[in-house]
Amino acid sequence: MGPTCPLCKDVFGMMKGDQPDGKMTTEKRTFDLNGYPGCGTIIINYNISSGNQTAKHPNPGKYFHSCQRTAYLPDNKDGREVLRLLQKAFDQKLIFTVGTSRTSGMDDVVTWNDIHHKTSTSGGPQSYGYPDPHYLGRVREELKAKGIE
Repeated sequence: MGPTCPLCKDVFGMMKGDQPDGKMTTEKRTFDLNGYPGCGTIIINYNISSGNQTAKHPNPGKYFHSCQRTAYLPDNKDGREVLRLLQKAFDQKLIFTVGTSRTSGMDDVVTWNDIHHKTSTSGGPQSYGYPDPHYLGRVREELKAKGIE
């Protein structure tokens, strides 16, 4: 990943993850997310290519399937800042990894890499959606823990 202080856990230098190759695209829509009236929505689309695991993954040489994920942010100042940070994390290969899915238990699949995303526009935190007034602050802390500021 990258160098971290063993005492305070601060990251120094640039962390680089083991995320498989893929693309991150964004689009803006006029509908609002619960809890963020009047600002519209940023939609993030992730497309991760299929391939073989590298030496950094649990089973080098073993095949993994492609995946597509969609996430949502409010189109306001804080949401745009989180988008900038997520793009930086994606470029440093920190958003995804290959391993065991926490939801399905399947091995050798593309999974989130401890940076939470809102994958639903509604339903609250229990449905990975909005409203969740503390989400943007939490995800910034998760990104900071990986050296993304």
